[in-house]
Amino acid sequence: MKNRLWALLFIFFGLINSCSKDSNDSVDQNKIDYSANYKTSGASANDILSNNTFDKLKIEIAYVTGYKPTTNAMTDFIAFLKKYSFKEDIELIYTELDSPNEEKLTLEEIDDLEKENRTIYNDGSTLGIYIYFTDAPSEDDIEDEDLVTLGAVYWNTSMVIYEETIRTLANKSFAVDIDDVETATLNHEFGHLMGLVNIGSTPVNDHEGTTTDDDGNEIGDNHCTEEGCLMRAELQFGTSMGKFLQNRAAKGLVSIPELGDECVLDLQANGGR
Repeated sequence: MKNRLWALLFIFFGLINSCSKDSNDSVDQNKIDYSANYKTSGASANDILSNNTFDKLKIEIAYVTGYKPTTNAMTDFIAFLKKYSFKEDIELIYTELDSPNEEKLTLEEIDDLEKENRTIYNDGSTLGIYIYFTDAPSEDDIEDEDLVTLGAVYWNTSMVIYEETIRTLANKSFAVDIDDVETATLNHEFGHLMGLVNIGSTPVNDHEGTTTDDDGNEIGDNHCTEEGCLMRAELQFGTSMGKFLQNRAAKGLVSIPELGDECVLDLQANGGR
């Protein structure tokens, strides 16, 4: 990617699209240099996974009033981080924000909101992460084609979770609850921040899927081809998140998928457990 990679989590019926985007946005420079937190997605994979430079994660959970993530989802999310990284010291800082009062949000607008509201950045041996839970859906959603976006990474330490969309999706199913969809979305998107697949953590073996660009050229899709892996593109393409989780439950599997062996190898090769 020429600039920065945006890995989007898409759930839809009948439409195939890409879950990554390029952007020409520039970072507004403040008097304090925060540029280390505004690099290409996946650029901090080793910093997240290992304790070589940073031995603590400080994660700012910024949420619009009424859209705070569930306690269960956050507990499972921390367990996921500790399972695949060497970070044992993980602190969550909750920041309640007013609604931007937008019907839909572009990633550019989300980026602007972060610049206005983010308070946690890298500090000494602490790596700062920012996750924004919105009350509005993504501008990329196409309702007529049942395409919805659940989450995205847009910088090396920045994520957005479209909480309103997650709740709408979960409420459509009796077998899947908000905790499940939140956890799956958080873990999948953070997998991209940890460099998966081929976004900062080089694959040990070839297991990246492919898609086509606007010119019809075959390119990597930054998702895993291993059956049942958390980073499978099927969590985004062809089958809804709800249906995916329901099918796993019907087979007697834990509803939230884990990383497959190939993705785990990639993380281990880049400093992870």
